[in-house]
Amino acid sequence: MAAEPAAHEGCWFSAPAVAIATAVARLPQSWLLALGGIATWLLWPLLAKRRRHARTNLALCFPELDERVRGRLLRDTVRATVTGAFELVRGWYAPAHALRGAADVEGLEHVRAVLAQGRGILLLGGHIPSSELCARLLGEALDERVSIVARRNNNPCIERLMDSARRRVFADVIGKKDVRGLLRTLSRGGIVAYSADQDFNYQNAFVPFFGIPAATLTATPDLARRSNAAVLPFWFHRDASGRYRLRVEPTWDGWPSGDPAQDAARYMAELEAVVRRHPEQYLWVHRRFKTRPPGEPDLYR
Repeated sequence: MAAEPAAHEGCWFSAPAVAIATAVARLPQSWLLALGGIATWLLWPLLAKRRRHARTNLALCFPELDERVRGRLLRDTVRATVTGAFELVRGWYAPAHALRGAADVEGLEHVRAVLAQGRGILLLGGHIPSSELCARLLGEALDERVSIVARRNNNPCIERLMDSARRRVFADVIGKKDVRGLLRTLSRGGIVAYSADQDFNYQNAFVPFFGIPAATLTATPDLARRSNAAVLPFWFHRDASGRYRLRVEPTWDGWPSGDPAQDAARYMAELEAVVRRHPEQYLWVHRRFKTRPPGEPDLYR
């Protein structure tokens, strides 16, 4: 809590934003989800660019669906993305007692077994709108705070506000490109929620994701090796009743293989299988296929 005054300094909107966020974070789950639906309707015209990206991604990844079904999936994924902003607020500002019983968690034994060895854990997941809330929920279930990797905001006021909020509930907040910070946290035996499924134009390999060559980071196994950390897949979704389902799996058999491209392909294949179960809850508004293999055209014209 001590970091909050610095977060407000020079940013006129920070104090009212925190007050509103604190109130939203305490809403009953059904109200929060309804608020996400209302916000989606209000923001729909302003999200034209994001909707266009999502429409392109869904057409590429689900060519077997007809236009009507894909249109419904587009509406659902935009709603899940907007609702994710409220889930983010809940993850940052909800008191622990308000989150009690909100999630069913499987696989805690895999986490505890690695921690008992004195090793850090890289929780390898995907870009799902509820990711920070689910990282918080996992920490609550473990009774141990999780660290996260987050992209810094370009606006200094917003960045201070978000960083202050995150540090309320996470053990550490590591910048997306702060490799040293990530290795330091893992080497100390920390648990870090990490996703490497967005478009990468460096240290990448083009591997299939829904049958489309996707530029994917290949450095994950090396990060684990350098920090002596275990890589445990971490999957989650929100079910129809509004409850969160979290699952930590043991490291995949034969992973890492020693071939970075092959390991990246395995990661994408596992993620694809998870996304297909709840496709509306993936971050399709991101240009996942922005970086193309040499000679291939831009898919987002």
